[in-house]
Amino acid sequence: MGKLDGRTAIVTGAGSGVGREHALLLASEGANVVVNDLGEAADETTALITAAGGAAISHKANVAEWATGDALLHAAVENFGDLHILINNAGILRDAMSFSMTEDQFDAVIAVHLKGHFVCARAAAVYWRAQAKAGNEANRRLIHTSSESGLFGGPGQSNYAAAKGGILTLSIVLARELHRYGVTSNAIAPRARTGLTDTIASMAPPDDGTAFDIYDPANVSPFVVWLCTDEAQDVNGQTFIVGGSGVWLMERWSHVNKIQLDGERLTLDAISGARDALFAGHDPGIPAFEAPKFG
Repeated sequence: MGKLDGRTAIVTGAGSGVGREHALLLASEGANVVVNDLGEAADETTALITAAGGAAISHKANVAEWATGDALLHAAVENFGDLHILINNAGILRDAMSFSMTEDQFDAVIAVHLKGHFVCARAAAVYWRAQAKAGNEANRRLIHTSSESGLFGGPGQSNYAAAKGGILTLSIVLARELHRYGVTSNAIAPRARTGLTDTIASMAPPDDGTAFDIYDPANVSPFVVWLCTDEAQDVNGQTFIVGGSGVWLMERWSHVNKIQLDGERLTLDAISGARDALFAGHDPGIPAFEAPKFG
């Protein structure tokens, strides 16, 4: 028996990369899967699942369109009777430095990533709230795909990083709003080789084919699918970097120092006088673009 027998999942952007790996592993654990993507890629993933004895259907639609959320929900309920899991994964890149970026590049990335996550999450939230109010209680899961660029601010990706940073906050909001209905909402930043990163030479597969492939997208899916199980019911509103053989729990924004006058308005001179206290132990400049290391 699988850990997700009888449950139904929607995975957006599941035609390739980490989305496909999520869908395949969900199905191997007994979940019914609605495979969302554009074009024939969705059918390819669906065929892999059904050939292995799993249950899946393709749904070809753009998550940036408002109607797609309701259509995906309808497909899940119509074909499999319910919806338990939504993995928001669909995404695109239109990289450019801020001074070179066009309006179309900015809008397209925000639409697919940030709006696309909300479109699907909103439809699921409406349904899950109604189900809970009707007494049909179940453990429900929202899992959102952010990135290390969204966590740390990748240069050349002001559109992508802003969208992925917005997804982090959106996930926390949904966690706060929906926990009373049995829904958890968490975000991951996958460190993997996908269609968005396959031009990065350092992420190429090992030459000899025998060494552990650190950036194989399949490395990300076990933790994502674990978040969908009953064992993770108390995990809510969290963000993780996932890749290789590791998982890193990330901490939200928190203050480290402060300056505060006693019942008086701050002045420029007071701020200048307290500058050293405000930045004590910290470099006031932009931190290096670093992330947790493998190993």
